[in-house]
Amino acid sequence: MGNLDILYEDDSVIIINKPAGLAVQGGKGIKTSLDKILAQMRPCVPLLVHRLDRDTSGVLLAAKTKESAALFSHLLGSAVKQYIAVCAGCPKEREGVIQLDIPVHGKMKKSRTKYRVTKSDGEFSVLEVEPKTGRMHQIRRHLAMTGNPILGDDKYGDFSLNKSLRLKRLLLHSHKLSIKDGGINLSVQAPLPDYFSNQIALKLL
Repeated sequence: MGNLDILYEDDSVIIINKPAGLAVQGGKGIKTSLDKILAQMRPCVPLLVHRLDRDTSGVLLAAKTKESAALFSHLLGSAVKQYIAVCAGCPKEREGVIQLDIPVHGKMKKSRTKYRVTKSDGEFSVLEVEPKTGRMHQIRRHLAMTGNPILGDDKYGDFSLNKSLRLKRLLLHSHKLSIKDGGINLSVQAPLPDYFSNQIALKLL
């Protein structure tokens, strides 16, 4: 995974289309990670401003200086972060906001996730999702809690369904990041990975 897909780059930031299966940061048992690859690619090691789950693909921003890291960390609070998810079933409402508390280090934290159903055949659905808070695994947990787990989710999903569908990847993708604040006007999109073109996703997308 040494060759990263760079979606945008300037003097302040580098925006990557992170592949699924690549951990963002190194740790115990992790040989390859995005931060290590970035360190090899650029003389000034880019600083990660936000995170994506290891199994989630798509847009991820890193800053090139401490100053730009501080700026974009602040701007991400008002940024539009849009994901595409393929889930089981279909939410009762075609669009809305999931407001369910999520446990974080033993304490329940308020969490909000905005969603819109773009396509559905009743059995499966494609959603555009925007997390309005930043809890760990928030989108995955919220959709599982509402009875619409993301396909391929091996932690919060429907394990028997995933097995019957022979899904090997989480069908969650960070599709778009838009920052329009603080004099910054930036909008970047990442195309869907090839593995989204399974029989289910193909007929819905």
